[in-house]
Amino acid sequence: MRKSATAQPTLAIGELSKRTGLAITALRFYEAEGLLQPTRNAGGQRRFKRGDIRRLAFIKISQSLGFSLNDIRAALATLPDGRTPTKRDWERLSKKFVADIDQRIAGLTQLRENLTTCIGCGCLSMSSCRLYNPDDAAAKLGAGPRYLLGDNATDVT
Repeated sequence: MRKSATAQPTLAIGELSKRTGLAITALRFYEAEGLLQPTRNAGGQRRFKRGDIRRLAFIKISQSLGFSLNDIRAALATLPDGRTPTKRDWERLSKKFVADIDQRIAGLTQLRENLTTCIGCGCLSMSSCRLYNPDDAAAKLGAGPRYLLGDNATDVT
């Protein structure tokens, strides 16, 4: 660990890699994506703040929850001066994440219910199939699984 010009401890990229378990290429990628902003020493080497360890943990946890780098970047952009999320920041940011996760769960639950109904009916032209044939519109084309037989939803008039 080295001291920067402002006397705050900094980490070289190799040290940050060891502390976080992330490859140096991943750290450079996050920098290129604007998620990390290292300083440079007189020799041009990257120097990271110790808080970047927590920032990287936030990024990895957010990614594991299914959030995109754009989502993560937007969340981090709400922090003043690009600082690392504090416990209070995480509580605030996690409320939005929870809302997004709840929305995904609702969508996946609806998809599961639709698939179960579709699989259960055995025929894509049954009135109970809400996924491919709402209101049994394909029945106008004839008996049987019309869309599997080559008809198209645009054939229904």
